[in-house]
Amino acid sequence: MPEDRLYFVHETACVEDGADIGAGTKVWHFSHVMKGAKVGERCILGQNVNVDAGTVIGNNVKIQNNVSVYNGAVVEDDVFLGPSCVLTNVSNPRSQVNRHALYEKTILRRGCTIGANATIVCGTTIGRYAFVAAGAVVTKDVPDYALVMGNPALQKGWMSRHGQKLGMPDADGIMTCPESGLRYREESPGLVRCLDLDEEVPLPAVLSKGTKSYRDFRSSPTTEGQG
Repeated sequence: MPEDRLYFVHETACVEDGADIGAGTKVWHFSHVMKGAKVGERCILGQNVNVDAGTVIGNNVKIQNNVSVYNGAVVEDDVFLGPSCVLTNVSNPRSQVNRHALYEKTILRRGCTIGANATIVCGTTIGRYAFVAAGAVVTKDVPDYALVMGNPALQKGWMSRHGQKLGMPDADGIMTCPESGLRYREESPGLVRCLDLDEEVPLPAVLSKGTKSYRDFRSSPTTEGQG
């Protein structure tokens, strides 16, 4: 690795000249970052990840093994892409019809999670801190904080910034994350906001390390009845 390089590239990976990669990012085995791709700081690209030319990836993005991020995708800060999830960029592909100038934009907003083997059909926006369950097929926009699952993906509740399912609101309409204590409220139909921390502000250090598994939280008596 060149001494002046501020990011890591495994010896089996290929980063083309003209790719823009931020400081602290790690590109692991057999991954390929093409010329014209932009990858932010402190990202992790797992094994066999392909980042196409024209792709924009923000800071602190985690891309797990066997994921291709195609031209037309915009991946904002703090997004998690699970193993073998699929992003597309043409709704009606045909081998005989060239649509290279017609790539459709897919936007993954800050902090969202795309589960393993999920498919995001192009032209959709996944909202901030939304959670797409493993194996889901998303065919339409997903609101901020929404939990969606199935084929086609349907909303099954709301998730906190910590990836915990939010329970029924109290008398004041407030839903509290069992892990962080942060409070959420549906301000209008389909519009959830965090009352304690702006959506664009990073988590404070004290809240950025998990101490208990999701299943442990779900089995806790304090979370019973939360869906």
